[in-house]
Amino acid sequence: MAREVAHVSFVRVTQSLAWRELVRFFRQRNRVIGAIGTPLFMWLLFGFGLDRSFTVSMSSEPGTSFLEYYFPGSLVLILMFTAIYTTISVIEDRQAGFLQGVLVAPVSRSSMVAGKVLGGSLIALLQGILFLGATLFLDISWSWGQFGALIGVLFLASMMMTCVGFSFAWKMESTQGFHAIMNLVLMPMWLLSGAFFPVPISGTGQVSQELLHWGMKVNPLTHVVALVRNLLYEAPLSEKAFWEPLPGTSILVIVVATFLFFVWALQVCKRRTSGDLK
Repeated sequence: MAREVAHVSFVRVTQSLAWRELVRFFRQRNRVIGAIGTPLFMWLLFGFGLDRSFTVSMSSEPGTSFLEYYFPGSLVLILMFTAIYTTISVIEDRQAGFLQGVLVAPVSRSSMVAGKVLGGSLIALLQGILFLGATLFLDISWSWGQFGALIGVLFLASMMMTCVGFSFAWKMESTQGFHAIMNLVLMPMWLLSGAFFPVPISGTGQVSQELLHWGMKVNPLTHVVALVRNLLYEAPLSEKAFWEPLPGTSILVIVVATFLFFVWALQVCKRRTSGDLK
């Protein structure tokens, strides 16, 4: 009986906090516009602006425009922006006193983390699905299996980045400091994910290229972008001179990274904080 009550309590707390995140986010239209508008603007600006240069350098892939290549990266950028926006609520809830009320309530902290992360992940997923409407202007043929697999990858990626955002937000007391830290952490992760330029191969003998290769290779977002691109176009878009992970490897890396970041969020939540990053 005690286990059943604990299970019901965990589920109810998780559902309640996740629903609260959804309602709260979509009542603030400026966050919705900001999370979708910025990546959409960047996709169109860089897609059309760099299309000629990309076509020349990627001559082995005729018909591949930078607008098509950059689309998966823009989709992941939306998930990243949403992770930042939604986890700000951790700081706001602490300042408003709501978070203290949840912490003293007879509920587990794991349910609180799960609710916050689930709510943020669903918000990111919904906005990612909205952005997928732009594929109507690209040469993409959809199948239900392809779409279902893509939704699963986007949801896991949303959870992974929301866990990272939650872990940093828990240690912060100001939204200004949170934005600065997240830009310092997540933007380099995104730029080194193959979203803007392919991953170079190793074994060239150049130290800078070797460092860039391994830095991008161990980046979890690299595997997210590569898997999304393969699901969208059903074929790798890079040349033989560039490195791409196998789909099975990418799935494994995403699942493991999501689990580890969630465990990290749980551990951070159990610690007391006394200031930004303390």
